[in-house]
Amino acid sequence: MSGAETFPFGPVQMLVLGFERTNFDGTIMAEIERLKDAEVIRLIDLMLVTKRDGELETIQASDLSTDEAEEFGALIGALIGVGAGEEDLEGSMAAGAAEMADGHLIDEGDVWYLTDAIPEGASAAIALIEHRWAIPLRDKIMAADGIVLADEWIHPKDLLAIGAAAAEAKA
Repeated sequence: MSGAETFPFGPVQMLVLGFERTNFDGTIMAEIERLKDAEVIRLIDLMLVTKRDGELETIQASDLSTDEAEEFGALIGALIGVGAGEEDLEGSMAAGAAEMADGHLIDEGDVWYLTDAIPEGASAAIALIEHRWAIPLRDKIMAADGIVLADEWIHPKDLLAIGAAAAEAKA
C-alpha cells in the first residue's frame, strides 16, 4: 500500500468492561460525550448488558450514520475476506455492509452467551471506539511509507508485573 492511500476510519479499539452493579449515574457517558465533542474518539458501537432477575437487558448506541455503518461494515468485510483468502472481494464487502445495515456490529442476538458470564445484579459493556486523534498521525506515517511493526496497549498491571519479575530476578 502506498502512502497516498488513506482509510476512512481511524484505529478501532474493542473495550470490554464489567461492573458489579446495574445502576449508573451518567458520568461515564458524560466523559464519552466530552471525548466525542473534542473529536478524540467516535463510538462505532456500544452495547450495555445488564442482568436483573435472571434476564439480560441490552442498550445499544452508535455515532455512525447508516451510510457510515455500511461503509465500516464493507471495510471489515473486505479485510476479513482478504484474510480468509476469499477471491470475491465485492461479495465480502457486500456481506460486511449488510451486517452493519442496522447500524451495529455487535448484534443483540449474540449476547446469549453472557447469561452465564454476568452475575445477577451486574453489567457488562462492549464498546468499539474509533481513535479519531490517530488519523492524522496514521496518514503522515503512511505518507512516509512507514508501517506498523508492533501495536500494543501497556496497562499499569503490565508494568507492575514487569517490576515484580525484575525484583524476583534480583533475589
